[in-house]
Order: sequence, then structure tokens, then C-alpha cells
Amino acid sequence: MTSDALSSENDADVIVVGAGLAGLVAARELEAKGLSVIVCEARERVGGRLLNEPLPLGGQATEVGGEWIGPTQLKINALADELGLERHATYNEGDNLIDWDGKTVRYEGTIPRVNPVVLADIGQAQLRLERMARTVDPAEPWACKSAARWDRQTLGSWFARNTATSGAPVMFEIAAEVIWGAEPADISLLHALAYISAADSFSALIDVTGGAQQDRFVEGSQSVPLKLAEQLKAPLLFESPVSRIDHRDGGVCVHAGDHKLTARAVIVAIPPPLTGHIDWRPLLPVKRDQLVQRMPHGATIKCLAVYPRPFWREAGLSGQAIDPAGPARATYDNSPADGSCGVLLGFVVGNRARELGELDADARKAAVLAGFTRIFGEQASKPVAYIEQDWAKERWSRGCPVCYMPPGAIIAHGEALRAPIGPIHWAGAETATRWTGYMDGAVSSGQDAAAAVALQLAAPVKAALR
Repeated sequence: MTSDALSSENDADVIVVGAGLAGLVAARELEAKGLSVIVCEARERVGGRLLNEPLPLGGQATEVGGEWIGPTQLKINALADELGLERHATYNEGDNLIDWDGKTVRYEGTIPRVNPVVLADIGQAQLRLERMARTVDPAEPWACKSAARWDRQTLGSWFARNTATSGAPVMFEIAAEVIWGAEPADISLLHALAYISAADSFSALIDVTGGAQQDRFVEGSQSVPLKLAEQLKAPLLFESPVSRIDHRDGGVCVHAGDHKLTARAVIVAIPPPLTGHIDWRPLLPVKRDQLVQRMPHGATIKCLAVYPRPFWREAGLSGQAIDPAGPARATYDNSPADGSCGVLLGFVVGNRARELGELDADARKAAVLAGFTRIFGEQASKPVAYIEQDWAKERWSRGCPVCYMPPGAIIAHGEALRAPIGPIHWAGAETATRWTGYMDGAVSSGQDAAAAVALQLAAPVKAALR
């Protein structure tokens, strides 16, 4: 339902801020419990960090935001089944490529077999990292026995101290940049371990088959929030950014665009840093306020080159590549399920995304295509179309794929990430304790927030805020 059904002032049991996956799931869950809902969205669309883009050849959807789901991501798979959305496997046949010491090398599997000593070094470090992660509860990472020591370190400093070759840290650096959109030197080791624990293993985060990149949606990942929005009875207010929230035990008053809305509770389902842009009256507790000041978003530019056909497959290549020297550090075959055209997807992440983001569009395109050409050959230099999405410049996201915590943030402020404040509840992929930062985490966070609100509202009702 759209804002056409509303006047400038409306009441509901719950207001949901954000029509991304978490917010829409929360709204649907609340409606199923018999509660009335209003959803406020700053953009003119649903989906948040999920966004489809039509391909110029055939018009099928590709994704410029989050796109993959894995077999152990049970919540998003169950939701997709319920919504009748088909998935297809990410193309993963043939050899992968890596630019190593100026030479393009073919390899099989997730980890490049460029050097047996480097491979062994990567293996021992990964085993140690996963062993540490198993001691961290993603719901309470600060309670871990080694929490204080690990939260003082960065993921980058741990890589440097626990690898013996020069090649292993480079491989881990690229993996971390793609996972978080940030440099390992910026990320708390404790935060990284909690993130790994929420996915069960580091392998699950980086693998295609059996891992987080295994499957894609035939209609594009934005089809999930689009289908959810169709099912809602709730008014959905587009182009209504929330600028102010008044709150007390009895309820909330939400100022969203031209609307002033009252409700008994609010679920705020937007990235944590953006919650700091809201005028809270009264101010939120110091721990929560300082948390969002210390929880930046990763920087990611998704770059897609479109070709008449996936020519790399003819050479026995998967389309997956690692390029330590290029602007796009990792690439994937992002072609539609029927292979009717070829799409190479490159991730420009972290410092490279910030640097490339300063260039004009033509210079960015030239830099990315030069990297594709060096890896895949001359055919990669002349796509029929080029698509990019710089999420750091997207006003209502300000980054992608996920927010992260630097050293010290979890110990000092981590408990405030999920804790409700009176009638204020939080949702979003960053708040999830299972598959944090992924679509699966967004779904579970919306479900958890809705359950908590329903429980709260079942208690004796106090005077609502007017």
C-alpha cells in the first residue's frame, strides 16, 4: 500500500522505519500478530541495499546491491520458498584466475594454489582463526574470555603476526575487503571473530559452492522485498525520511517527511550510522549514541561489464578472479541464469573504492575495464554496457555491504547494538546474531524485533505519546 491512503497524521500500533528486507519482514510479522503498522521509507522504492538493475540485453535483472544466498542461510531460503521465488546456482564451473607477480595463473577451488608454502600458510591461519571464532558468541562477543585482548587488535595486525609468508596476508586482505568493504587494519579482531562465528566458519563466508555465494535469485534479489511489500496491508510511505523521533514509555511520535505519526512502539530498521542522523527527543543513552559514531559502513562499488555472451566460459573459466593489483580485487560471473548474455562483476572495495570514487565516471570505467582486460583478455575491453553502483554515495545507505566495528567499540558499546530503549527497537542485518550482515541476518532481525515488540505491547498499555 502507498502513502495515497494516508492523511498527514496517522496512528498505528507500530511504526517501522526503513523498507529494506528487515523492516518489511518486521512489518509482515507484526501484521500476522494482529497489530497495525505504518512503514516509513526515505527512498522512492523498497529494498534498501538490495537493488535490481535491468540488463540491456534481454532486460533480465542483475543486482547492484546484495545478491547471494547460501545453503545454511535457512531464514532467507525459507522466505524465498514461501514467496515462490526461484534461485539458480552462481556459475562455478572451470578454473579461477589470479594475477600473481604479474602473471595470470589458473587454479581450482576457493584458495589460489600459487605456491604450496603460501597455501599451507593460509590454511594454518584460517584454522586458527576459525578455532578462535568458535569461542565467541555472536550475541555477546564481549563476554568471551579473550574479548578485551582481541578487541584491542585489528584483523590486519592479527594476519601480520600469524602468517609467515608475504602472500598469505594479501589473500586474507582481499577476502576481508570483499566481506566487509573495509581494510583489515580498520576492523576489530573480536568483531571479525563474532562475524565468522555467526556464519559458522570463514570458509562459509568466502566459498561459492556450499558457501555464502552459492545461489542467486532468478528475478534478482530485490524481488524479495518487492514481493513482501505486495503482501503488506500496512501503509508504505515513500520519500518520507525520518528526521525526528519523540519517545517515552507510552509510545513514540515519528516525524517522517510531511507526516507526523504516533504509535505505541517503533522498529528502526536502517543501518546503525544513519540512526545517528535522527533527532531523538529525549537524547538516546550515551552508550548507544557513541556506538553509532564508532560503527562505520564499508565502502563498495559494484561494477558490471555486460557482453553479448559469457566468453570466458568458452576458455574453461568460471569468471571468478582475484586481482591484488587491480581496482576490482575480486570478480564473479554475474550472467543471468540462461547465459543469454555475459556479465562480469567486479568489487572495488575499501580504500580503492574511496580512491576510485573521487574519479569521474569515465575514468572509473576505464580503470575497471583495464583490470578485466589484463585478467580475461582483450574481449573484456569492449562490453556492450557498463553498470556501476557506488554505495558510499547512496544517500540513504552511505556504504555497503555492512557496517563494522573498529578496535574498542565492542567492549565499550557493543551491548547497545540490539538493546531496546523503551518503545524503540532495532532491526537490520548488522543486529543479527546469525549470518550477521547478510540477507539471512536481515530476515531474522526483523522477525526478532517484531516478536519483542509484540511481547512488549501485550503488557498493560500506558498513555500513548501525543
